[in-house]
Amino acid sequence: MSVLVKIGASRSHGGRLGGISLVAMMLCFAAAGTSAEAQGQITTFDVQGATATHALGINAAGSTAGDWIDASSVQHGFVRASDGTITSFDPKGSQETNPTGINGDGTVTGYFYDNKSSIHGFLRSANGKTTSFDPPGSVLTQPLAVNDSGMVTGYYVDDSGTHGFMRGSDGTIVSFDPKGSTSTTTNGINANGDVTGYFADSSGAVHGFVRTADGTIASFDVKGSTQTFPFGINTKGAISGFYVNGGTVSGFARSASGKIKSFDPKGSFATEAYAINNSMIAGFYEDSSGVHGYMRRAKGKFVIFDPKNSTDTEPFSINNSNAIAGYFTDSKGTHGFIRTP
Repeated sequence: MSVLVKIGASRSHGGRLGGISLVAMMLCFAAAGTSAEAQGQITTFDVQGATATHALGINAAGSTAGDWIDASSVQHGFVRASDGTITSFDPKGSQETNPTGINGDGTVTGYFYDNKSSIHGFLRSANGKTTSFDPPGSVLTQPLAVNDSGMVTGYYVDDSGTHGFMRGSDGTIVSFDPKGSTSTTTNGINANGDVTGYFADSSGAVHGFVRTADGTIASFDVKGSTQTFPFGINTKGAISGFYVNGGTVSGFARSASGKIKSFDPKGSFATEAYAINNSMIAGFYEDSSGVHGYMRRAKGKFVIFDPKNSTDTEPFSINNSNAIAGYFTDSKGTHGFIRTP
């Protein structure tokens, strides 16, 4: 079976685009043990009128954000409150809206396409006020995460290449690149303002990095990997992601001290890890029966789950109560879900 390695993008709907193209590869890899547990409580939902609904972020209150596609194939943003109320939105002038994260006070970040197909970042407050922004010189801006202080991180493209950025709560934008980078993508931010992501060098290799709030950047690689892709970072500085080693894709966890542990659920052809809190990692893996969601506990125990009748379950976000948001596909289409313990 084949699996698409997202490299910073949700693979089915053009949600979160990374700085490096999607990779399709044939994989046959089986790994260490899995303990299947109860499915937990899974709530599925659709935005009214949607042909597809994708939940991509969840905050501490259980509010989710994501995108939905209408009957005319136009993509819009949405926020779903913890009581199930769904509000659709688009920044002014948007032809396509791509939310990518939501913080504790309900602020949503993401990006949108205007009528000239230019791509801009945005912040939408809980009361619905939307602010668009771009780093100086940017011709493409894609925010990918926001923390509870309103700090945003992501990447942008200018005449010299692709760079990471941090936007402070006051609107100040700082650009950065790890040493040797020819293309930088930043995916995750924690409460302290530490960020993680990956960069390509001149040889085409892809490395992970962490940038602390003081601006110090340290690069890292999973041992033996040719491509290392970090995505999430928790308040302790631990990082989740996945890496490519020859013909295999596996998940990894990196502690704040730099110790890296790779992992795969039993029977996995490919494992991708996206979100991390202080006790769990969430992501998905592919085996001979399809694509499944998982949580991995700190000591390595896996909890496997799928919404009913799902053939493709893709979690992307986890909060500190271990509630997970993502989307799944069944015979009727693609739907959002929230899994609570």
